[in-house]
Amino acid sequence: MKPAQRVELFRRLAALDPEPKTELEYATPFQLLVAVILSAQATDKSVNLVTRALFCVAPTPQALLALGEEKLADSIKTIGLYKTKAKNLIATARQILERHGGEVPHDRAALEALPGVGRKTANVVLNVVFQEPTIAVDTHIFRVANRTGLAPGKDVRAVEKKLLEVVPREFRQHAHHWLILHGRYVCKARKPECWRCVIRDLCAYEDKNALQPHA
Repeated sequence: MKPAQRVELFRRLAALDPEPKTELEYATPFQLLVAVILSAQATDKSVNLVTRALFCVAPTPQALLALGEEKLADSIKTIGLYKTKAKNLIATARQILERHGGEVPHDRAALEALPGVGRKTANVVLNVVFQEPTIAVDTHIFRVANRTGLAPGKDVRAVEKKLLEVVPREFRQHAHHWLILHGRYVCKARKPECWRCVIRDLCAYEDKNALQPHA
């Protein structure tokens, strides 16, 4: 994809949604961190169903730690890998209290040192909470970047590196959400809805002309 095409791609996505937001529900940086940890191998919708109740009783690191691992696990048992996530969340809450004064750290290394937090989760927190122009490559972004030809790569780190190189600076802050939402609702994994895609003419996907809306 040529530089001018990349500019046009993001110009069109921006026109559809000038201020894209995460679909995870949260009120504080800590709550976002919890939600993102829970969202691994789970949908945002399923996470929101759980956190609406969880954040009523455990909205802070102190309250989550007081809830305890067993009760937390029971509260999130509808989420995949809930036992591991409960263990990590308790450990993360403790570490935030002991090492960071109860605040989510604004530092990649410190974030990635938290149990259950990898590069993708750290990127989401840095982007959403601290307004850094990071790009957290999930399955949606990986698919869109490769399928469209925007930033091809064999793994998520390669795609992230390429995106940071090619996404025009003026679009970098929101690129993460534009690409996720496009992948979630239009450029779907099994049946991409190319017939209603605003960047169809810029896309390198070979089968796009054969895909039509359902009758």
